Amino acid sequence: MPQGQGNTLGAALNSLLAAFGVQPKSRLSSYKAKTWHAQLVHLTQTHRGYAALEDAGLHITHATLMKWLADDEYNVRRSYRDLIAQAYEAAAIIPPDPIPQAFKDHQFEIRGVVKTGADERDRGAGGSAPLRIDGRNGHWASIEAMWREGELGDGEFEDDFIDFVICDDIGEGTDGWDFPGGAYTVT
Repeated sequence: MPQGQGNTLGAALNSLLAAFGVQPKSRLSSYKAKTWHAQLVHLTQTHRGYAALEDAGLHITHATLMKWLADDEYNVRRSYRDLIAQAYEAAAIIPPDPIPQAFKDHQFEIRGVVKTGADERDRGAGGSAPLRIDGRNGHWASIEAMWREGELGDGEFEDDFIDFVICDDIGEGTDGWDFPGGAYTVT
């Protein structure tokens, strides 16, 4: 069974997501060119690069492209340089894997300090049962949107997991949910 660990609930959830084999949005390390010419050379070496140029709206003839590639001092209009830069940035990004349905349907068991109102205890330790959450009852749209944009940090994941998964499954708690501990395991 996959398991995630972290010093916060959000970190443990991100760790669990990684244990499901899901890759976040990332940037190709080979995309380091600074000038428009170096970026264009890099883009024209792959199908991915040509597709990014087209997606950015750069429609030029083959002859013009060859002139540009042959002379790095060629005077290219600013609007074309902007389109090349836009295409270069787009080609450098690797989109994230989607969050698998198996993750969203997961029966989460949270071990660590859980607080709701005055009730604070170390769940899953000392004879206490872990906090069990049925992911099928959650609303994942906000979490998935942040994941797609590469903005699902530990804090954001924890906040939205509380608001849209925990609360949707078992309710608000007596005074909201808080995870003030320093170590969490989620299976």
